[in-house]
Amino acid sequence: MKVLITGGAGFLGKKLARRLLEGAELIGPSGQPEPVSELLLFDVVKASGPGLDDPRVHKLAGDIANFATVQSIVQGASTVFHFAAVVSAGAEADFDLGYKVNLDGTRHVLEACRATGSNPRLIFTSSLAAYGGDLPPAVTDDTPLTPQTSYGAQKSIGEFLLRDYTRKGFLRGTAIRLPTICVRTGMPNKAASTWASSMVREPLTGVDAVCPVTPQTIMAVLSPRRTVDAFVRAHNLDTDAFGPGRTLLLNGINVTARQLEETMHRHAGNRRIGKVVWQPDPMVQRICDGWPQGIDSARARRLGFETDRDLDEIVRYFIADDLDEQMKLASRAA
Repeated sequence: MKVLITGGAGFLGKKLARRLLEGAELIGPSGQPEPVSELLLFDVVKASGPGLDDPRVHKLAGDIANFATVQSIVQGASTVFHFAAVVSAGAEADFDLGYKVNLDGTRHVLEACRATGSNPRLIFTSSLAAYGGDLPPAVTDDTPLTPQTSYGAQKSIGEFLLRDYTRKGFLRGTAIRLPTICVRTGMPNKAASTWASSMVREPLTGVDAVCPVTPQTIMAVLSPRRTVDAFVRAHNLDTDAFGPGRTLLLNGINVTARQLEETMHRHAGNRRIGKVVWQPDPMVQRICDGWPQGIDSARARRLGFETDRDLDEIVRYFIADDLDEQMKLASRAA
């Protein structure tokens, strides 16, 4: 069973890859759990990091906007996890690049899956940025998509395309609308939500963190552990379980920027911690204010998808799973 992860050099791509290599069961074309015989990690750079030195792993760098390349990597894949994307603020700042990667790249993946003729399983990562404007206190499975950014528009279009390709029988697709994933390892990036991880990650490694939003800004978050659990669980459910939209809205817990700072301090122990520097950025604030401030997905609960108990649990997961790796990254960057 060949599995492809686009965006495989990214944080979630590598997290999922390690989980699969450790033995997480995926339902194969036979309808039964099948071992992963080949795991292809595709991204703009080759994937690297601990836990990926396995003979089943192949790492390839390339351009998701090149159809010939995408067709070659999809060939023979039973499952595709399509994570490759230009992040929110990056897509807003560079209109052409956002559409090239997030729309054209997604269309290439869908067309390549269609060309196989084997009806592969496809998991597509969407975003809460698909919502915007005048929103209810919590978005639900029935809240209309009203994106207010280029990134949100690109993700929404990807959902509709996946729905139609699935309807036509070209593939078996599910789109997963993700809350903000917290805490990520790595360095701050161009995502408008990157501060949510920075508020915990940088101080715990002794580095100051810049927060571009006000302390009262709310973010719906989910830990990497729960997110990877959701990818595997969603893959193994029939696409009909997600309704005619073929979409899963994942629940998260609501936290403020100030609560992230306070929770980080509670778990600092004897570490020398960095400071949180409050430095509002009007563009980032505007993007974040336009996103949902709560999620209430009855479908996710009914299908058994779990959220984190509280923010303390999320920070404990980061310390247990990722802090050592983050310390090494911070040391190399210093």
